[in-house]
Amino acid sequence: MSEEFKGFEGTKRSSRTTESREKQARRKPWAPPSALDAPPAPEGFVHRWIRVSIRGAEDQANIHNKFREGWDLVRKDEYPDYECPVVDSGKYEGVIGHGGLVLARMPKETVSERTAYFADRSKDQMDSVDHDMLRENAHSTMTIGRPDRQTRVTFGGNRK
Repeated sequence: MSEEFKGFEGTKRSSRTTESREKQARRKPWAPPSALDAPPAPEGFVHRWIRVSIRGAEDQANIHNKFREGWDLVRKDEYPDYECPVVDSGKYEGVIGHGGLVLARMPKETVSERTAYFADRSKDQMDSVDHDMLRENAHSTMTIGRPDRQTRVTFGGNRK
């Protein structure tokens, strides 16, 4: 044996495949299981749980409203490798669901348009309430100023 390799005789060598990050990763801490775990939504979609029944009675109005908004039900066969509860009988058979809820999906663009619509409706309602409140200032000694609806979070320092 040549001099340059001296000292390596007793070294235990292993392949780099056994030294992967997965085996060295930290252990995930225990957390209580969630009954509403859902598979990850496909690219460009959002998942949401929708109520189909309440206290054992079917909630037709809610589910039909959600269908008209654009939500589509998510079937278990779309996620064969994901372990989750499935509705096993009735009209929602084969759909991912649990306890009167079923999983639905909608494109992200539609969700953002829907969110913007409801934000505008909420703003219009608040403007209407403010207008009515300010209109009721009939007596000069009982004036109500325009409401301040800003939130500030401070951590003990001076406001700048």
